[in-house]
Amino acid sequence: MTILVTGGAGYIGSHTCIELIKDKHNVIIIDNFYNSSPDVIDKIEKITGTRPKLYPISLLDKKNVKKVFEENKIDAVIHFAGLKAVGESVEKPLMYYRENIYGTIVLLEEMKEHEVKKIVFSSSATVYGIENNPPYTEDMKTDAINPYGYTKVMIERIITDVCNSDSQWKAALLRYFNPIGAHESGLIGDNPNGIPNNLMPYIQKVAVGEQKMLKVFGNDYPTPDGTGYRDYLHVVDLAIGHIKALESIDKFDGAVPINLGTGKATSVLELIHAFEKASGVKIPYEIVERRTGDLAVCYADTKKAETLLEWKTKFSIEDMCRDSWNFINNNK
Repeated sequence: MTILVTGGAGYIGSHTCIELIKDKHNVIIIDNFYNSSPDVIDKIEKITGTRPKLYPISLLDKKNVKKVFEENKIDAVIHFAGLKAVGESVEKPLMYYRENIYGTIVLLEEMKEHEVKKIVFSSSATVYGIENNPPYTEDMKTDAINPYGYTKVMIERIITDVCNSDSQWKAALLRYFNPIGAHESGLIGDNPNGIPNNLMPYIQKVAVGEQKMLKVFGNDYPTPDGTGYRDYLHVVDLAIGHIKALESIDKFDGAVPINLGTGKATSVLELIHAFEKASGVKIPYEIVERRTGDLAVCYADTKKAETLLEWKTKFSIEDMCRDSWNFINNNK
C-alpha cells in the first residue's frame, strides 16, 4: 500500500516509516520539521535502502496538502503530526488548538475529498485524565487537564464523528503510554532540542554531559519507592503496533481506541538505575517538588491490542535503556 505519514520525520513517525518500508509499503511523508530534522530522512534511507517521498509542508497549508493527495494514490494515513509539549501547551493554548485540531481537520477534509477512508491516529494515554484508576481500559471516560491533552481528546472525537457519518471510514485511535528507546542502528532516536520534557531524553542528556543534573519530580507518591510509576514501551514495539493496526483496520467498525503499552509500570528510580547499568554512566539526580497533574501510577490494560491487533511488546526495560544509550552515545 501507499501510506501517507504525517510527522514522519519525528521520533515515533520515523521508526514507523522504517517498519512500513520493511513491510514493502510505499511511504510518503509530510513534515514541516518544527520538532524534527531533515537529516532523519537520510537516516531512514540509510537504514532501509529506500528514500521516502517527502513534502516539507505544514498540515495548515491546505493548498499543498491537497497537492499531496492529487499527486499520489494514497491508500491510508498514519497521523503523527502535531505539537506535543504539555508545558508549552499551557503557555500557548491557541497555537496548540490551531496546529493540532485545525491541522487534523485539513487532513480529514482532503482524505474525504480523495476517498481515502483509513486513518491510524497517534493519540495518548493523557486522554484518561486524572479521575480514572489504572490499569486504563479503552472504555473509560476520556478527559484531560491541559490543552495538549484536550487536543488529543477532541481529535479522537472528530475522527469518531467522521466514522459515524460514513460507514466506509475506519480508524485506529492508538493511545500511547511512554515510548522510549531507539532504533538498534543508533541512527535515530529521541533527541529533542533544549531541556527535554520527558524522562529518558533528560537522562540521556545528563549521561553525555549536556545537562548537569536530572530532576526527579517528587519521591512521596504512594508507590514502593515514592517516585512515579509509568508504562514504558520500546519505540520499535510501538512502531510495529501501527503496522498491526493498519493490517487489522478493515475489520474495524468505525473508530476504535486501542492502548499501546506493556501493561507493567516502572518507577523513575528503576529506570535511572537500569540506564546506569546499560551505559556504565552514573546519573546524578535531585528530588524536587511534584509537578501539577502528574499521576502516581499510570499503565495500560493491553488485552484489546493483544486480541484485536495480535500485538504484544517484545522489548524489556533493559533493551530500551541499551538502545537509548547507543543512540545518544552515537549522536553527541
